[in-house]
Amino acid sequence: MKKVITLLTVLYLLLPGAEAQKSKENFIRPKGIGVSFFLNDFITPARIRSTSLSQVISNRQFAKFREMSPGLGLHYFKGITNHIDFAGNIGGSFIRYPMPNKVFFNDNFLFEGSATLNLKLTTEQYWVQPYAILGVGGHKYKQYYGAFLPLGIGVKVNFWDEAHLFINSTYRVPVTTETANYHLQHSIGVAGSLLKKKEPVVIPPPPPPPPAPSDRDKDGIIDSEDKCPDVFGYARYQGCPIPDTDGDGINDEEDKCPTVPGLARYQGCPIPDTDGDGINDEEDKCPTVPGLARYQGCPIPDTDGDGVNDEEDKCITIPGPKSNFGCPVIPDEVIKKVNWAAKNILFVTGSAKLQSKSFKGLNEVAKIMQDNPGMKMTIDGHTDNVGKADFNQKLSENRAAAVLNYFVSKGVDASRMTSAGHGMTEPIATNKTAAGRQQNRRVELKLSYYTKEIVK
Repeated sequence: MKKVITLLTVLYLLLPGAEAQKSKENFIRPKGIGVSFFLNDFITPARIRSTSLSQVISNRQFAKFREMSPGLGLHYFKGITNHIDFAGNIGGSFIRYPMPNKVFFNDNFLFEGSATLNLKLTTEQYWVQPYAILGVGGHKYKQYYGAFLPLGIGVKVNFWDEAHLFINSTYRVPVTTETANYHLQHSIGVAGSLLKKKEPVVIPPPPPPPPAPSDRDKDGIIDSEDKCPDVFGYARYQGCPIPDTDGDGINDEEDKCPTVPGLARYQGCPIPDTDGDGINDEEDKCPTVPGLARYQGCPIPDTDGDGVNDEEDKCITIPGPKSNFGCPVIPDEVIKKVNWAAKNILFVTGSAKLQSKSFKGLNEVAKIMQDNPGMKMTIDGHTDNVGKADFNQKLSENRAAAVLNYFVSKGVDASRMTSAGHGMTEPIATNKTAAGRQQNRRVELKLSYYTKEIVK
């Protein structure tokens, strides 16, 4: 019985309407306006895109009403053919828009507008008219603008000749993917026809006297001689306003650069670049000296004032000649003292304990380091090939560290020194003789002022 009642109801709704029966030739929808209430749903499309439509349907993962954002819309309708209607739509709602790669913490006003075609299954002669929707649209949210394609379905139900109910559901596919997001909009509304007003009967007046020459913009130049009859202007510009050739909002009579867009504070000219380095004076910290953008318009700095700029200076805080990359040159006599001290570093056999014979030379090196606070030192330990490689590696590391610790005990900052062990991997003489092995058992001391590497 329920199936029979349902079938009869559908047949009744698809019967031609009373007014439509009066005219069998034209079933084009008349012009009309309407209002609607709608809900924006961003959650369901997100679930569909992260899983699949079938999974969302089977798991009933559709967004609940409380998860949707309400809004109001205005609509204009006009029939184009019996089966195609045009609809112009605007709507607004307060929402926290899920814009890609942006996060908003408060609800803001979302304004949307669209132009769509409703492709109707039935004509205006029927009570119920299902249709498909397709069109184009755009929105503004805060300072962001976006575009989308509204695609969907709807149904129109004629209650009486002047008014009807409409229900739409559209899937809004973003065109500008950086400022728009996929969402559904479900709306319900009512619309009414725009009735054509009766034209009043106009009694023609008596013939007027010949008109005076017209001057619509009241600029003293009659319209027949005015090239801009609706805009106040000047005779020297044939009735038009003072021109603004470059369109920068400053008229040519006050613009010192009339063909180049500029700013009012520079009398219509662009922001100047006094030193010609490509960085305008408002962003240039050295506006009268050519420089580089990475130094905010200033030349490459020379922190220590040694004539070698910081980009080429390996010792930017210590003056030195360009021939030594801006670092001081270590005197030969200092190098000789250090080399002598290194050759006389002696350890107890098989250990990292310094012999007292080593202290005199090491003390001289410590004094050199204290007198030259910008100087750095590397300490490298080496062994001969007697014994296992692992033992020799550890022994060389411990001996280099022992020398470093000795210098620390003499007041040299540990941060100015580095130590490393190389075991028996870097011999300077043969290991086949006792004399050669003695030379290979050594600690090398190297002084430098370099504070950074220069990348070429």
